[in-house]
Amino acid sequence: MSRIGRQPRTGGRGKYLNDQQEQDICNMVMANNAITLKQIRTAIIEDNAIFQNVNSISISTIDRILNKHQMTMKQLHRVPFERNYDRVKELRYQYVHRIMALEGNETPHILLFVYEAGFILAKGRRHGRNIIGHRATVDVPGQRGGNITMCAAISENGVATHIPSLGPNNTQKLLIFLDRLHSDLIPENERGLVGPHLPKKGPIGAMLSCGEAALISRVTPGGAGALLRRV
Repeated sequence: MSRIGRQPRTGGRGKYLNDQQEQDICNMVMANNAITLKQIRTAIIEDNAIFQNVNSISISTIDRILNKHQMTMKQLHRVPFERNYDRVKELRYQYVHRIMALEGNETPHILLFVYEAGFILAKGRRHGRNIIGHRATVDVPGQRGGNITMCAAISENGVATHIPSLGPNNTQKLLIFLDRLHSDLIPENERGLVGPHLPKKGPIGAMLSCGEAALISRVTPGGAGALLRRV
């Protein structure tokens, strides 16, 4: 039985980039999903090792190569690079067990959650490239600040305190927020008193590492104790 085979390609211009060079372009996208076609073109032209035979290349050629390897444009998801650290995983594990222990406590209690979030109003890249079936992600700092920062405390009764401010958060702004939260939650005639019916401090001290405590000592009169007394 005879088979018809495809003849090798002859005539015309050959492949502009070899397989290794095409794979290197794909590796650029894998390393940085937010990279643009212009940035890839600049990297190719400036590379005198792998792309030494390439003096110029068009953006359409790069886009065609990426589509050939199933790398398409998609929405870019921002992922804090600290999220999957072992230290952060351990803190999440301890947090879950702490909440479960509080929920099982017979003493009446209300959980109060304090959260800080930054809203960046500047223009940023929102789309990137990656292999079909995989998200296009970009690593960002977990505490990257922003043009507007909102620090708020919420409970099952709703929002207890919220303070918006310009720029990223810092220790001084945190102290101001804790003072406001303390005055909103504790009546003036009960401040400084100790009793079973009065609010108790949370495990804030355990959350302060040695480095954070040293920073608070430099910028806060009275050191970390002054911060804890505001909680």
